[in-house]
Amino acid sequence: MWCPSVSLSVWANAWLAGAAAPDDVLDALSLWAPRHSVTAYDSVAAGRTGLPWPDLDDVGAVSLLQTVRTAAGPRLSAPAIGVALPVPGDVRGLPAGTQFQRDAVTAGEAVIIGREASTAVGLVPEFDYGELEDETEFDPEPTALSWTAYSVPTEAPTECMDLGEAEYTLRSAVRSAADALGAIRAAGADVADPRGLVEQVLQSARGHRAPDHAPSRAVRVLENAAHIDAIITVSSGLIPIGLQTSSEVQIASDALRPLSAVVRSARMAAVSAILHSAWQG
Repeated sequence: MWCPSVSLSVWANAWLAGAAAPDDVLDALSLWAPRHSVTAYDSVAAGRTGLPWPDLDDVGAVSLLQTVRTAAGPRLSAPAIGVALPVPGDVRGLPAGTQFQRDAVTAGEAVIIGREASTAVGLVPEFDYGELEDETEFDPEPTALSWTAYSVPTEAPTECMDLGEAEYTLRSAVRSAADALGAIRAAGADVADPRGLVEQVLQSARGHRAPDHAPSRAVRVLENAAHIDAIITVSSGLIPIGLQTSSEVQIASDALRPLSAVVRSARMAAVSAILHSAWQG
């Protein structure tokens, strides 16, 4: 799993379906930060979740699970949780003009819970890094993850995107990403082992796992998407200073740009398949 919203969604959904225990959800979340809390953004969200209002003191991880269960509603037979991965210019699935939408775009992720728009809730996470002893510290570890609950006028997305098409698209995307990385290196990037850098990026996310019921094809799509995403991350950091306008780098950059959208679509397809698989059988 590559972001907290996906971890919460797939594991909380598995818990609601009876395929995982509450501790499984908490264990998955603990890999992102040692402490989690949830706060209602508005009184309507508080009424839908049971969170304190107008007292804005946050409550802990167990209350986060209670929030998910309350918002999901009773007598479930299908996923009541969906994930949004918005970027500027593409905010599909998010209610326009809301604070929830704006905060979700800033975070690049969000969770929507609920089968009816009249009771749906949105959750957006934010990392807290506390007081850094050394402000120059590179990639500090978060001390907590704060979730904000919003009332939203839209229910959790339920469509199951086509996993086969996503996997097919990723195959050509892997080749394009690898070619772009090679072009950037040829243009002057002073790195002996760019594939090693890609592996380092991938290794940092391998501690996060999917529930046991996740289809093997969905897991494979997530792994391939992570590989492409790592190549994009490494490639972006290797563009040599002063060579951004060279033809080789420009061609490589143009090849990488659409791959981010391919990765997002493939990940959404895989997550949708994992969410639905918890309720099958």
